This record gives sequence, structure tokens and C-alpha cells, in this order.
Amino acid sequence: MSTFATNLDTSDLKDRADHLFRRKRLMNFGLPALVLVYLVYVFFAFDVPGLAQRASMDKAQTLVSDSYSYKTHVTRDNRSGEISVAIEGERKGSYAEGTGPSWVALGPETVVDLEDGYLVTFGADNFVSFQIPGYGLVTAQPTRSGGVNPVFPDGDLPDWISSSKNRLDIQTEAGRLTVTRNRTEVFRYFFGWELFFFTLDSPYHGTKPGELMGLAFAGEAGAIWSDFWNNAMWRHKDVAWAICETILMAVLGTFGAAIVALPLAFLAARNFSLLMPVRFAVRRVFDFLRGVDALIWTIILARAFGPGPLTGSLAILLTDTGTFGKIFSEALENVDDKQIEGVSSTGAKPLQRYRFGVIPQITPVLLSQLLYFLESNTRSATIIGAITGGGIGLMLTQAIITQKDWEEVAYYIVLIVLMVMLMDWASGWLRKKLISGDESGH
Repeated sequence: MSTFATNLDTSDLKDRADHLFRRKRLMNFGLPALVLVYLVYVFFAFDVPGLAQRASMDKAQTLVSDSYSYKTHVTRDNRSGEISVAIEGERKGSYAEGTGPSWVALGPETVVDLEDGYLVTFGADNFVSFQIPGYGLVTAQPTRSGGVNPVFPDGDLPDWISSSKNRLDIQTEAGRLTVTRNRTEVFRYFFGWELFFFTLDSPYHGTKPGELMGLAFAGEAGAIWSDFWNNAMWRHKDVAWAICETILMAVLGTFGAAIVALPLAFLAARNFSLLMPVRFAVRRVFDFLRGVDALIWTIILARAFGPGPLTGSLAILLTDTGTFGKIFSEALENVDDKQIEGVSSTGAKPLQRYRFGVIPQITPVLLSQLLYFLESNTRSATIIGAITGGGIGLMLTQAIITQKDWEEVAYYIVLIVLMVMLMDWASGWLRKKLISGDESGH
């Protein structure tokens, strides 16, 4: 009998072990198979092969180079014959009439020397020629009725020349020439962010740093700062205000949400609100508020109140009220009743019990979450500002839409990264000082 029982127990253990091994094999092979199937689905659902075909390394290279370089435009109006020279083609960066950089010789026949043998000549009657080393001379003479009329050296056109009846586009390593019936334009790229400090009309443009310091100590510091601060090309004053506006949106939204959520959290906490219908209603309000993303609230509020930074602040406030309400109510449900009883034994009133028996217990959680969300909302305020029409997000969106000044896009992105890093450092320092009591902030 004992032998039969032993055999039965052994058989049962073997069946259990086999079942366990089957489950482990299923997990070890089944989960990776499911992940693989999902990745294959994503590969085709998001048209990754089509994306790879549409990707252009030339465009990507141009985009990257535009972020750390600028281009000078030499433009002739084929209708009037007027020639202008401007940084990035902007009126705010235009050279005075009849002047230009040293590589542009203005006159009856304007010569644009792109160096290394690349030479563009604007002749009479809208005639233009482009001498290209290793290829030859390309000419064109646009007319109002006959198109561009280009003439090329013998042979097939290279890939870097695009030609049609109404447009000629030549892009070389030295520069670019575009010719249409109405305009002839030469682009030349240079490294750096030109006019970042002073525009062409400033008396300090082109001044070396040492000379600039000497002028500042000689009493011209205010004028130097004014020309930099009011730079019409880079708009430093507007950018600084936009950064402050973005931070203000995050601060108002985050701290406003905490102020609203804290008293409501008492109504949602099981140990402070004895009426179940009240708890249920307040918790559902929190679920609704945090269930709608801040971007959705931004769109709704923009329709109701119009664009502006206050709309962005309200959107952050609504979303974070729901999140803070849940976090704070859970923290309240985990407070130590003994500390509250100790305060009550002194004859404290209900508000005093909350102030001295409850709030000190949840303060570390409150501050930690508050500062973390402040850091996160600083990033969110950038995107929200692009929708509501405020902050650095709006300026970034405008710069991207223009599709030309990518160095400004790079400038704004650098400022956004620095702003987030600053808020990260500040929130970390405050957390350590206020919560752990580390006065040094390290």
C-alpha cells in the first residue's frame, strides 16, 4: 500500500513538474514570438519601407548644415534690374544700397566670386552666367514671355542641375544659383550664426571682442547692450520674454493645481471623508481631469478663452489637479493616526489637527511630486505654448514653418534644453533642501 502511494505521489510530482516546464517553455518562446509578430505588424502598418524610400540624405544634410550656418543672398529683380544683398534674404539683414560683402563686386556688371573658380556674373538685359570649374560655363537670359532660356556645355546634365522652361537651379559646393523669369538669386553659405550680436545697421557690427570691451568701459556699455538686446534679426528681448512666459505657464499651472487639489484630496481620502458618495464623486472628478491630456484641454480652452499663456496655464492646472488629487488622497490615507491623536490631545480644533498632525506627514510627498511635475510641465509648456500662442513654443513653431531659418530653430532648441536643465537643477536643489534638509543642495 505504501509503495502504491509512493508511486502515486511520484507520478503526481512528475505531472506537476511537466506542467510547470510547459508553462515556462510557453513563456520563454511564446512571449518573444508575440513581440516579433507585433514588430512585424508595426513594420508594415507604419510603412517603414516607404519611409526608407522617401528619406533623403541630401535634404537631411542640408537641414543639419542650415542649423549651424547662414546664407547670404545676392538677388537681382529681373523686372527692375535692382540688385540687393541680404543675410538670409531678410530685409532686416540687408546691406545698405550699393554696398555688399567683399566677394560681391556691384556695378553695371555685378560679379559674385564664390571662390575656387566659381564665378557668377549678372550682365545686361537680365543675362547671367555661372563659371563652374570642371564643368564649364552655364548661361541664362530670362524673359517675361520666353522662360529662362539656359545654355549648358555639351553632354548630359549632372544631378546637381535642375532645369525647366521657367526655372534653373544649380547647386554646387561653393554656392547655389536659381534663375526664374522674375528673379535671379545666388546663395552662399558661411559657418556660424551671423548678426547674432549686432545687425548690419549697428555701429558695433564687426567690432572685435577686445575693442567692444574697451568701448564698454569707455561709457558705451548701455548702447552696446541696447543694440544686442533689441537685435531685430535674433530678437533676444522677445526670446527672453518667451522663455519667462513658458516658465510662468508651468509655475502657475503646477502650483495652482496643487492649491486646488489639496483640499479636494481630503474629500477623496477614505479616512477623512466618511461619506462614500462624496468620495466617489470627487475621485471621478480627478479621473476625468487627468484622463484628458493637457493638449486636449489646451484646444478646448483656446476655443473658450482665446489664445494666450493663461490658457496654457489653465490646461496644465486642470490636468495636474486630477493627478495631484489622486496622489495627495493616497498620501492622506497612509498618514499615521498616532500623530493626529497627539495633536488632538492638546485640545486642537479640526483645522489645527490637519495643519499640525496631517500636513507635516504628507509635506515630503507633496513637495517631491510638486517639484517633479514643475520640471515636467516646463517641457509641456513649450508644446502647449505652440498651440495657445505663447512662450518659446510659439517662436519655435514659427521658425519651423518658415522653412528657411533653421539656425533660429537650433537657437530656440538650445534655449529650451538649457531651460529644462535649469528647472531640473533648481527642482533637485529645492527637493534636497526642503525635504532632506541638505543646505548645500548636493
